[in-house]
Amino acid sequence: MNKNEYFGSCHCGEIKFKFYSGESVEVWICNCSICDLLNYEHLFIKHEDFKIIQGKKLLSEYSFGTKKAKHLFCKKCGTKSFYQPRSHPNSYSINLKCIDNGPDIKNVIHFDGKNEFN
Repeated sequence: MNKNEYFGSCHCGEIKFKFYSGESVEVWICNCSICDLLNYEHLFIKHEDFKIIQGKKLLSEYSFGTKKAKHLFCKKCGTKSFYQPRSHPNSYSINLKCIDNGPDIKNVIHFDGKNEFN
C-alpha cells in the first residue's frame, strides 16, 4: 500500500504532528463517555507511522477507568488531537477533525465503546 504524508495540529497550532496513511481510510465513531462528549472521529495510525513535530512539552495526559487509554490534550487550548487508545495498543488514534486535508473516508465503523469494555 502506498502511504501519503499528512499533517495535523491542535486548535492553537502549538502541537503539530505528521503521519503516513493510505489515501482512503476507515474511521471509527465511538459512543463511550469521552468520545461521545468530544464528538471524536478516530483514525488509527500505527506508532511507527506517527511523529510529533512540535509542542511535545505542551501535552497533558488524562486517564480514567482502566487507565489503559492515555488521553492527550494541549495545555494551551485543551484540544485532544490524538491519544493512545486501549482498543488499539499498537496505534494512536488521531481525531480526523484535527487533520489538514486528510485522507478520504472509505468506511465508518460505529463502535459501542459504552458497553464493549464494561
